[in-house]
Formats: sequence, structure tokens, C-alpha cells
Amino acid sequence: MPYQQQKFPCKNWKLNYFEGDLMTEDKTSRGFTIWFTGLSGAGKTTVSQIVAEKLRSRGKKVEVLDGDVVRQNLSKGLGFSKEDRDINIRRIGFVCHLLSRNGVVAIAAAISPYRVIRQENRALIGDFIEVYARCSMDTLMQRDVKGLYKKALAGEIKNFTGVDDPYEPPQNPEIIFDSDQETPVVSADKIIVRIEELGYLEPLTASGYTKEEEDKVNDRLKALGYL
Repeated sequence: MPYQQQKFPCKNWKLNYFEGDLMTEDKTSRGFTIWFTGLSGAGKTTVSQIVAEKLRSRGKKVEVLDGDVVRQNLSKGLGFSKEDRDINIRRIGFVCHLLSRNGVVAIAAAISPYRVIRQENRALIGDFIEVYARCSMDTLMQRDVKGLYKKALAGEIKNFTGVDDPYEPPQNPEIIFDSDQETPVVSADKIIVRIEELGYLEPLTASGYTKEEEDKVNDRLKALGYL
């Protein structure tokens, strides 16, 4: 069969036919979602911001949905019952879905304590990378300048995730980082490498360029007579 291209309504998808074989578009050219989950104070926001900047420096369009910011805007008025928590995480997931299908890298940084809701979002989005921010309770309490963990442990705060309200860790996340054992930059670099391994980001060559960029530079140098 001669080469044909069939374009779909979503500009980020294309089917390529080569001798009857069905091939999908290169993953590096489409959007995806990075979903940070973990207890309060585990480093989700800090590391997600570093990852966002690294992706932007590689030419990606990136939007970060931080859990605290979403609660002040998109989910304003919701409480902390299980039903309200589920609604909040579903809303974040739906926004990530819209962003990702339009070529944007959506980064969600929210406690998102319940495994089944995270799995719902994975099913909705498809291109979904789950990142588990893992941290010991001792370190979380040391970082807690407001003393919320101590108050929850003393019974002064009810329905506090990780104390008297459950947090369900991911069973098979694409990435785990231990924020009590590594720096935020080390964690972010680990995430970027994994995204490259999953095929969503083209690895850099030794020159610091992607392979495509390096080829363009070499072609230009050849045209100018330097190579």
C-alpha cells in the first residue's frame, strides 16, 4: 500500500500506513499528564515546578495544576469529606485530560489519596505518568511549620490524610522519589530520565541538543562549509 496519512480531528494524532502496517504518531510530539501524588509536605509542589521548568527548556508547553491552588479556584467551596476529595481530584483529572489531548504537558500535584480515583484519571487521560512522592512521617513532621501533623495526631484536626484519613500509595507508579533521601533537583532529574525512557521526551545527545536539533546544526554547518 502506498504511503498515506489520515488526519484526525485532534491535531496531535495521526495514523501512518506503511505497507499495510498501522503506526501511531511519535509519542514525543503529543501531550501527556504527570500526576504527582503523596502526603502533604512530601515535595510534590517543589519537584513538580522543577520538572515543569526542565520540560519548558526542552520546548514543551506545560501547565501545572497544584492542589492548593485548584482548591482556591476550581474547587472553591469543597470540603474534605471523601466525596468532596473525589470531586476535586476528578476535576483536576478532567482539566489534565483536556490539556493533554491538545498537546500540552499537564502536571498535577495533589495529595489525591484514593487509588481508585487516580486510576479513573489514568483511564480517562491515557498518556498518564504517575509519580509517587514518598517521605517518612518523621521528615513530614519536621517540615510541617504549621504543626498540622502534630495537631492531627493529637486529635485536634479531624480527617487529616495520613493520620486519621487513609492515604493509599500507588501500587505500580511509573516513578517513585524519596524526598527525605534526595534533593528536589535529583528527584526532578530522575523523573525527566524516566519520561525519556517512556518515549514522551527525546533524550539529549552529548552536545546538549536533541538528535533532531543536532542534525539540523550539522546540516547548517555543512552548508556553510565548516564540515
